[in-house]
Amino acid sequence: MLTGCRNLSWRFLSSAHRSNLTPQTASCWFDSVFVCVPSSYPSPVPARCGFPSQQTSVPLRPSLHFPFTRCHSHSAPSSGPMDLQEVLQVLEQLAPLSLAESWDNVGLLVEPSKARPVKTVLLTNDLTEAVMEEAEAMRCDLIVSYHPPLFRPIKRLVQKDWKQRLAVRAVEAGIAVFSPHTSWDSVKGGVNDWLVGGLGSGQVSVLSQALGSASQNHKLEFTVRNAEELNTVMEGLKALDSGAPLQHSVTSSSDNSGIHISLTCSDSALTPSVQTLLRHSAPSQSLSILQLQKHPLPGHGQGRLSILEQPLTVAMAVQKMKSHLGLKHLRLALGVGQTLESTVCTVAVCAGSGASVLSGVRADLYVTGEMSHHEVLDAVAKGTSVILSDHSNSERGFLAVFRERLAVRLPDSVTVAVSQADRDPLEVV
Repeated sequence: MLTGCRNLSWRFLSSAHRSNLTPQTASCWFDSVFVCVPSSYPSPVPARCGFPSQQTSVPLRPSLHFPFTRCHSHSAPSSGPMDLQEVLQVLEQLAPLSLAESWDNVGLLVEPSKARPVKTVLLTNDLTEAVMEEAEAMRCDLIVSYHPPLFRPIKRLVQKDWKQRLAVRAVEAGIAVFSPHTSWDSVKGGVNDWLVGGLGSGQVSVLSQALGSASQNHKLEFTVRNAEELNTVMEGLKALDSGAPLQHSVTSSSDNSGIHISLTCSDSALTPSVQTLLRHSAPSQSLSILQLQKHPLPGHGQGRLSILEQPLTVAMAVQKMKSHLGLKHLRLALGVGQTLESTVCTVAVCAGSGASVLSGVRADLYVTGEMSHHEVLDAVAKGTSVILSDHSNSERGFLAVFRERLAVRLPDSVTVAVSQADRDPLEVV
């Protein structure tokens, strides 16, 4: 498997094109994100905790900054009004949609038929009827709903379904709806970094590494006997017209065994390329196929593990999370053999419903929004304590952070507000 990035840079360019980034923001995105980090990169562990790091670690402080700061010169706020596409471009600069999970439904979900300048943006964790009323009252032009209000395929728009009612109301009011969801979870400086920062500074690593969004590629290596056969083979490959230029290298052997060719092709071009090579004697006998791995994006991905610089007790961790999330109550399950005074050196977090990401992670404490009864039992049986805040309470506080990041990139004529009607449906009574 080839993991170097030198020969893969062209794939990232095509990914940027698909996500509608401008050349300026794309170049910034590459400078900030697509960095080759050797797998042997050291992961320093504070001596006070001495807990083994499980992933490539990235230092993080509670004072979070979004990536792509090198792009500010390309996206300085203009003095005039902004149209919807310009605002969407800024949103994607802050958290590219390519970072979202493949199952997610992110991006622009509702687009008005009549274009109008964006003067008011409302941020919410969930788009509910109460939030829609708030948006209509403030004559909102764009709702950024962290959770996608439209997720499953819709065959009709009728009033008996509350989500379909909201979509109809948005269209009638001329309000666009955009959802970032797991792109905010994954991006460096996003929801999960904000969540883990509530427990203090630490050496932070990603639990589920994000990979480059380019399509799968393959490397074909084969030998031809002479230059004439090489020309014939290459003409046959070029005739496939796969839509992408052929990238190949040619090396003449020192022992006169022939000419060695290394060719990169996309997943869609793999079968016809192999069929073409098998029609020729020398290539068919020497052909080998390697699958090129997608390049990891350091600092981006789902979930975070922090080795705390200042270890806490379980009781202190609970109080810190209450303060960070703005909650009076949390649910706590103590790990087997643990007490409120037990030391917490390592904490693993995943905003929302985090059991699938946290499963199997070695840590003193898990923090997430919700886990099932049996998932909690599995964790505590391994000695890991669990803090649950309810699903959206582990996410909502990030809206205020994101508001500041967004507001500085938009002109003063655009108001960015955080919903006052948005709240978790569950409360302690």
